[in-house]
Amino acid sequence: MTLGKRSDYGDSKFAGLEVPFPGDVDRAVQDTLLCGFDFIVTPLVRPGHKLASPSAPSTTHSAPPPLSFDDVLYMDSSQWVRQVVGSVSGWIDPDSPEEQEASHSAKALQAELGWAAHLGIQAVLLPPIKHPLACTRFAQIANQTLEGITQMAMWLTVPIDHPPNGVEDGQQQQQQGTGAPGPFGSVAADPWETWNQFRSLCAHDTLLGCVLKLGPQLPPPQQLQRWLAEPVRAILLPTHVFTTNKKGYPVLPKPHQELLSTMFNMSVQVIVTGECVHQTPQPVSLPPNPTPAELAAAAQQQQQNFISIDPTTGAGFTINNPGEAHPLRPYWEYLSYLFRKLPVLGSDEQLEADYRDYLQAPLQPLQDNLESATYEVFEKDTIKYVQYEEAVYRALCDRKACNGGKASPVVLMVVGAGRGPLVSASMRASARSQVPLRVYAVEKNANAVVHIQALLRREGWQDKVTIVTADMRTWQAPEPADILVSELLGSFGDNELSPECLDGAQRFLGPQGISIPANYTSFMAPVSCHKLWNDVKAYNDREHFETPYVAKFHRHYVLAPTQEMFSFSHPNRATPIDNNRHKRVVYTRPVELGSAIMHGFAGYFESELYKGVWLSTHPPTHTPNMSSWFPIYFPLKEPIYVPAGASVEASMWRCSGAHKVW
Repeated sequence: MTLGKRSDYGDSKFAGLEVPFPGDVDRAVQDTLLCGFDFIVTPLVRPGHKLASPSAPSTTHSAPPPLSFDDVLYMDSSQWVRQVVGSVSGWIDPDSPEEQEASHSAKALQAELGWAAHLGIQAVLLPPIKHPLACTRFAQIANQTLEGITQMAMWLTVPIDHPPNGVEDGQQQQQQGTGAPGPFGSVAADPWETWNQFRSLCAHDTLLGCVLKLGPQLPPPQQLQRWLAEPVRAILLPTHVFTTNKKGYPVLPKPHQELLSTMFNMSVQVIVTGECVHQTPQPVSLPPNPTPAELAAAAQQQQQNFISIDPTTGAGFTINNPGEAHPLRPYWEYLSYLFRKLPVLGSDEQLEADYRDYLQAPLQPLQDNLESATYEVFEKDTIKYVQYEEAVYRALCDRKACNGGKASPVVLMVVGAGRGPLVSASMRASARSQVPLRVYAVEKNANAVVHIQALLRREGWQDKVTIVTADMRTWQAPEPADILVSELLGSFGDNELSPECLDGAQRFLGPQGISIPANYTSFMAPVSCHKLWNDVKAYNDREHFETPYVAKFHRHYVLAPTQEMFSFSHPNRATPIDNNRHKRVVYTRPVELGSAIMHGFAGYFESELYKGVWLSTHPPTHTPNMSSWFPIYFPLKEPIYVPAGASVEASMWRCSGAHKVW
């Protein structure tokens, strides 16, 4: 069953349990499912099945013995393959400095991975790398296996604790690799560095992921954020990481709770490992006809089985059925509680969930006629049109004030009217300000015009709104406009040719005419986004790496603060008008945040519609609950490793010609 029986966070969340090598796989899986867990993690071969010690070489043990029925995790049916993750033997060390041990380990690793692939299980769990930044042989075998499989995932165990591997805070070890030592004292001591080297040697394969094994202490949150962009498939939770509440039940420290909540939102699974080290509650049972004393005793036992999570609010849960009687049931109950208490996603967030980390080509409304369903999606963003209404309202109030309070008719032109939402917003602003409007709705898509006709008939605006079925670039207005309203902005502000369109349309404006929007500025930041980059890579050509994409960033990490790029204002009174731009920016990676991998750049925009009325996708100023625009993603052909303290310089040009802009 899924944790907390919730599905509003996208993919269902599952919990697994690490179990000893099973003599009976069917029984092990069924016992685990009965407890509430969804899958098991278990050794692929029987513990102790390894080669002779390198200190005692012999021809007999020059290679691992052939796998046999008595040695392996045996499954003669595919019934449970989706409920089993096989773990590779922990002794295996293909990069051992002892060549014989390394050779034997390499052959054993190949044999175990081959058996796992033969079984067709959902994933195989690799042990932690024993030699940080020295895992070439391990990675070579893993990569060779990845090239020959299409379904089975491969998960590398990455222990994260603080201080890592016994390194005390502030202790500076000898630097290995490149870049500044970073927050862990050395590059080699940073678990992210080891993972990054391993996945780079495996060519960023999409079937390769990592499993974070938590320790009692976690690194600071700002260092953990790098993992948000990585293909983290599961969190490995040893039972000794749980603390004990007053009644002896398992609970997690606050930092662990926060990390799990974040990872739940990233569709990351949880795996509990280790023996039960906390008190297990006794089941509450009653005879068929209980006496008052038996009822009182049962109530007392029920109270004892209540696990308090937050004494200030009384929040907690009750173990009602511990005899689904697995000793680790309280851990599953606690994880379910953590998942259940996550905030409920709003309707807009649930709608956006389907677009998370999904590549979309930017719309080209100037070139293409949009479908009705596309217009409908944008019209659901009521926040955007509330802002447009407010901008038009303020502009009308200013016009009224300039006329000494007299409400003279105002000519307003909506260029690119679509199905009419800006017409509706403008008419609402007219009613609020009590300033009459003469509206021209200019739209080149003849099919969309039908919807505007229906709108005017429904609202009774036929005498106030004139529909113009024409391209704004060629239409000749019958009178000058006081206000020009448009929603031609793209995810990077200008990327849907808003400057060129509005520069051409400003001929409609009178001498004192204004444009809504009045100005807009784009922003850009280096970003790590493993999934999006791999989705571009899957096209296997250069063209797609040279294409910007609209993307709802989800599993991503911004390496440095955004910087301002291109700005445009309307109406543009410059002579001559030049929309070419060039910007050079430098991003510096703070040393204390460690190294990171860069897969491209994320782009945003801010737009002032009119005098303090803003629309923004820029994270520091993002318009709350606005969903019309997702950020834009500029992918890099190859990921770039950015050491701690290093700087990244980026130059961007906007070039325009007679017939195209690039």
